This record gives sequence, C-alpha cells and structure tokens, in this order.
Amino acid sequence: MSSILRTEGLSKHWGAFKANSDITLNFEDGARHALIGPNGAGKTTFINLLTGSFPPSAGKVHFAGRDITGLPQHERVKLGMTRTFQINTLFAGLTVLESVLLAIGERKGQQYVWHRTVANQKAEIDEAMELLGKLRLERDADTVTRNLPYGKQRLVEIALALATKPKVLLLDEPAAGIPSAESAELFAVIAALPREVTILFIEHDMGLVFRFAEKITVLVGGKVLTEGTPAEISVDPRVKEVYLGEAEHE
Repeated sequence: MSSILRTEGLSKHWGAFKANSDITLNFEDGARHALIGPNGAGKTTFINLLTGSFPPSAGKVHFAGRDITGLPQHERVKLGMTRTFQINTLFAGLTVLESVLLAIGERKGQQYVWHRTVANQKAEIDEAMELLGKLRLERDADTVTRNLPYGKQRLVEIALALATKPKVLLLDEPAAGIPSAESAELFAVIAALPREVTILFIEHDMGLVFRFAEKITVLVGGKVLTEGTPAEISVDPRVKEVYLGEAEHE
C-alpha cells in the first residue's frame, strides 16, 4: 500500500523535557493503525504534532505526498486530516441530525445550516443520513445529543469528524469512559468504515487494540520502541515488560 501519512524525525521538546524524539513512521492508505504505550509515552503529543496543534521542535510531517509541517490546523482539516478528542465536544442542545448538518454546512461554507428549509438542504440531509446510517445512528437522528448514552455521543463525535470528509481520521481514546460492551460495538462500527478513510487511534484497552488494529506502533518515553502486527506485538518481550504487563495489572 502507498503511504498517506508519514513523519520524518518528528520531535517535540519543552526545555529539557523530550515529549517526542525522532519519530519516523509511515501510515498506509486505508490502514487501521493503533498507537499504544504507557502513560506519558508521548502518544497525544504525537497526534498534536500531526494535526498542527503543536509546532514540532524538529522533523517533518508529510500528508498525501505534501510537506504540511508548517500548515495550521484548519488547513490540515481542509486537506483531509481530522481528529477527535478524549473528551468529546458536541453541540449538546442540537439533535444528532442538526449537529451533523452543521458540520457539513461548515465544510461547505454555509452558516446556520439547520435554520434553512428542508427543501433547500435536501442534499445535506441526504448526506447526513447516509453518514448516520454508516454509524448506526439513523434511529437517533432526532434525539438531542446530550440525551444520548455516552457511547453514542462518541459515535456522534466521529460522525462530525467524518462530515469533514477526511482521508485520515485520528481517534484519541475513542472508548474512554465507555462500558466494555459498548466500546466493542463502537470499535466494530469504526472498523466497518470505508477503506478510503485511514484510521490512526490511541487506545489503552489492549483487547480492542488486538481485535481491531492491523498494525501497532508502541511508544515509550517519547520514542518508537517497536512496530508490528498484533500477533508480533503480543509476543514481543520488550512490549510485555514496559506496557502489556503494566496494563494487565491496572
């Protein structure tokens, strides 16, 4: 597969503290790629460097064959890189459909899209309902988002991200705070997304990682410890020592 996203020597330092050091990685087009590591390993910092939330201290980010190291966040979103966060930020007072319509309208440069008449936004409604169908949210279209169970709120957050039509979707602990039964369902929906969307996710639940990831990168101390398939990572003695053993005792 071709690479949709890659980094070269990506580093972030604050004074003497090295959050990320010399990270060189390739993310293949259409991949389901997990980023794991103990607390403080630099995973979220790395995502912040990819999205432009932080400027790197050194190194480069390439997206779809283009050097985007100096681009601001909103320009990266326009190119097709979108992220979600550990704590979701939804339009709590809007329905699920209104929230997705707002995200679609923003992508198209429209304002206050939910106040337009249905006849004038049929294309947007059709797009929104198709998206909600992919995430198994069509029955919740008219539900106010704050009234949804937390697991479905996370799905709405992913719907808002997908409304930007990303090529790469970055998920920062999508299952955080969700009961295990709901988190498995959440990841099943994520895994079923079209292959034109590359997914890079941070997750602490190793059961979910080994079930849904096709490739895993392990960060320790801000550096890449190793990378491989779930089968390779599960038997790597270094990973067991620094991370999997810790996770088993949490």
